[in-house]
Amino acid sequence: MLNSLLDQVHILLSTGRKDEAIKLTRDARDKGDAGAQFQWAMWRLIGDPLPRDLSAARIWLARARLGQTDAAAVEIALTANGSGGPQNWQQARLLLDAATDDAAEVQRRLLLKMQLDDSGMPLEVPLGTPLTDDSRIGRFPAFLSPDECAHVAQAMAMRMEPALVVDPATGRQTLHPVRTSDSAVVSPTVENLALRAINLRIAAATSTHVDQGEPLTILRYRRGQQFRPHHDALSQTRNQRSMTMLIYLNEGFVGGETIFPSYDLSIVPKGGDAILFHNLLNDGMPDPKMRHAGAPVRQGSKWLATRWIRTHRYDPWRGPENI
Repeated sequence: MLNSLLDQVHILLSTGRKDEAIKLTRDARDKGDAGAQFQWAMWRLIGDPLPRDLSAARIWLARARLGQTDAAAVEIALTANGSGGPQNWQQARLLLDAATDDAAEVQRRLLLKMQLDDSGMPLEVPLGTPLTDDSRIGRFPAFLSPDECAHVAQAMAMRMEPALVVDPATGRQTLHPVRTSDSAVVSPTVENLALRAINLRIAAATSTHVDQGEPLTILRYRRGQQFRPHHDALSQTRNQRSMTMLIYLNEGFVGGETIFPSYDLSIVPKGGDAILFHNLLNDGMPDPKMRHAGAPVRQGSKWLATRWIRTHRYDPWRGPENI
């Protein structure tokens, strides 16, 4: 879609002329304009100004693929994670191999270094080391390689915004002084194959299905920022956060320890290492001993990735409705 046409569509939408914007885009779409096809697909993903239809979005992404690098990237992500169709790692790899942009080449090089089977799962299950006598908290040394850590941080750096916490009353995310950091969420549309492989590795390490995990969240704590004592379990939910995995993406900063007061445990971050802890007791109730904190960073910046794992499947397209 030409920028002038795209600008016209945005102006129409901003002035409340939705029907005209949809018709203008549909006409260009039907004439084979890849930009219009991509815009149509994104509207189907977002659910505005058209109703959400993930399957329809996949169809238009496939048509836009050859003329739109961004469309190809989104189609690859959705093909791998199964949004709007079955999860198909092998098809996603074929699409990635056909892509000619620099970002695709970076992913291909990274994936070549990962030991994966035909479904993207690791050939060897990562093993953790208990940090507590009851094995409720464990550490996975070198869970990610330096290149993988860099890719995660770089892929999400431009998407960073002030971090949110879940409001226990509504289940919605909101700003709160308990957490002072920046964050970015790896939504299904940006879950490239390298990020997908990491989520599959987390699933293998935790003996869970990949669909039980919330979208990977990337956090950046600058000097003075912290996460005050809190519990990751949610209130009034039928699909609880049973486990949390934290992955430290860098080192070389001062402070930022992960602290579990009930265990008198202070974990010094090391780049590439992962920490896994169980949030629930055997009866499914929150374990009060899992209250933890991220100590203030005193120098430099701390980067980490967090994956909250639910007891049942979590649908990232439904958001708070999963509660």
